[in-house]
Amino acid sequence: MSTRDLVKMSAYLAMFIVLDYLSNMIGIFKMPQGGTLGLGVVALVLASYDLGWKKGIAVGLMSVLLQWMTGAMWFLNWFQFFLDYLLAFGIYGIACLVPSAKIGKFTFLWGIIVVNLIRLASHTLSGVLYYGVTWWGSLAYNGWYMIPTMIVALIVVTMLLPRLRIRS
Repeated sequence: MSTRDLVKMSAYLAMFIVLDYLSNMIGIFKMPQGGTLGLGVVALVLASYDLGWKKGIAVGLMSVLLQWMTGAMWFLNWFQFFLDYLLAFGIYGIACLVPSAKIGKFTFLWGIIVVNLIRLASHTLSGVLYYGVTWWGSLAYNGWYMIPTMIVALIVVTMLLPRLRIRS
């Protein structure tokens, strides 16, 4: 791993923690039992497209460590921790593996939709297994903040990628 990659990974993690902190402070779509509009995922998706899937997964997993260090997580057991944190944030690293669609000058990034839907499924499963919520209840609860997170990430990352000269 080059020094340049380490610096970029650190920059994406710094961006993640600042955006995550802001989204928790603003509290738009903030849910009473956890979950909010995740602005930090913009940094995780950018890391995936910029650094590739291996380093992207590493950045996603390190973001979990940062969340733990700032006290922004809560879990019942290790499998629930896996579903709500490790899988949910590590999955952003594979966004670059999903082919994008070119529509004129516009590039539609399917990877953002796929990884956010996987994260939504992970949180929904966690809600059913560990919080005793019905499938529809868990999907509605988690969809309330995950769908806006996906839309914001899709818009912001699509606008930033060409300006940052990152491949998509």
